[in-house]
Amino acid sequence: MRVGIGYDSHPFAAGRKLILGGVEIPNAKGLAGHSDADAIAHAVTDAILGAAGLGDIGRMFPNDDPQWKGARSIDLLNKAFLKVVEAGFQFVHADVTVIIEKPKLAPHIDAMEERLAEALLSGPAHVSVKAKTNEGMGWIGRGEGIAVIAVATLAGPSAQRLSGGHSVT
Repeated sequence: MRVGIGYDSHPFAAGRKLILGGVEIPNAKGLAGHSDADAIAHAVTDAILGAAGLGDIGRMFPNDDPQWKGARSIDLLNKAFLKVVEAGFQFVHADVTVIIEKPKLAPHIDAMEERLAEALLSGPAHVSVKAKTNEGMGWIGRGEGIAVIAVATLAGPSAQRLSGGHSVT
């Protein structure tokens, strides 16, 4: 078993749609970013890449590469996941915590879990999304943006294969 941790944060920006976990959330502002700025998809992408030892989202999809401008982050998660599968890993579970004051995400959690699970070629029982406030504290509490923490668990190649053929003790 391998575990990876992902983190992402974005400020709110006028004139953009709010996309979280591949779901459009009704809100006056979206998130600033090179892609659609889906902070949930970005954090989960970093978590699965980290668990597989494949770097991070910025290396795989650099924000100075015009081909990723406006990209749907849920599609980037799927592309990263396919690289994880090519490396011999299987997705087990992802746990996501979104830290946001407003809007309330509870009505959208099931849809986010479904979209994330689809990108990870899994079922929604393998993805957990939770939303928490920052109790009015700091930049998140002032409603300036959001942060997301994700943990992913993968089952993977044997320890012998990971160590380059040498036994691991």
